[in-house]
Amino acid sequence: MNRPLGTCALLIVATAAPALAGNRLIDSGHPVAVAHDTLTVTPDREWNELGWRPGPRCDRWTLDGQALNAVTFCGAIASGRPLFREASKHERPLPLFSTTMLLTDVPDLVEKSYRIALGAALITIDSAEPAQLDGERAIRFRYTFTRQDEEVERQGEALATIRGKKLYWMSYEAPAIHYYARDLESWRRLAATARFR
Repeated sequence: MNRPLGTCALLIVATAAPALAGNRLIDSGHPVAVAHDTLTVTPDREWNELGWRPGPRCDRWTLDGQALNAVTFCGAIASGRPLFREASKHERPLPLFSTTMLLTDVPDLVEKSYRIALGAALITIDSAEPAQLDGERAIRFRYTFTRQDEEVERQGEALATIRGKKLYWMSYEAPAIHYYARDLESWRRLAATARFR
């Protein structure tokens, strides 16, 4: 069977390209396991889970596309492991979580990780305060950053705890103009439902 050359080339490209499938709709009203561990959240509205993940123990959700709003869940990060997937372990190694860290060290770990993983030369931790995550002592912190490849200033809020000598953290990020304030309460309602099974 003969096929036009263009059709064959299209088939080769389609099969060689990484699959973008894996995005899925997250329905509201039901607990959903996140971060490849025992952590669950129960959304009160529909979210979209992205097929792409920033790390092997992370999930990423969005309402309108990750450029406009994104929630990241990372769970059971063990001592000696980075928050995100290494891009260049030898040239630009990411900082590692350690069981000797205190909760107050986590914002600094996130800041250093963003500087390397996202090329975020402009990042500041704006505030940090004690919090709770399903009865565990936690820290809530807010930050502002600009990625290397764009000029949009983004704001974020994160919640982190250390449980069983492993780090769990979740964050919400969006452009500082309009989107961050618009969906902040949706994120806080979602974070408030986090439970360890």
